[in-house]
Amino acid sequence: MPDMSASLAMTHMVPLAAEINNDKVTPGVLGFIVFAALALGVWMLMKSMNRHMGKVDFEEAPDPSAAPPAAAPGKGAPKNA
Repeated sequence: MPDMSASLAMTHMVPLAAEINNDKVTPGVLGFIVFAALALGVWMLMKSMNRHMGKVDFEEAPDPSAAPPAAAPGKGAPKNA
């Protein structure tokens, strides 16, 4: 008799198993948690980068191809006699 109930259970479960689509795979809750953790990490890195870039203070070097401004006479510039 135990074989009969097992066989009966299997005949009822086969149609339920046939409804599962083997081609459809979803990430589920674990995939969402991993994605959310990655998004949070990227957000924190971007926030930190913006904070560090705000601390950077630099003066741009003058363009070497540009002519230097002419000094006004009487301001320490040498006079040609």
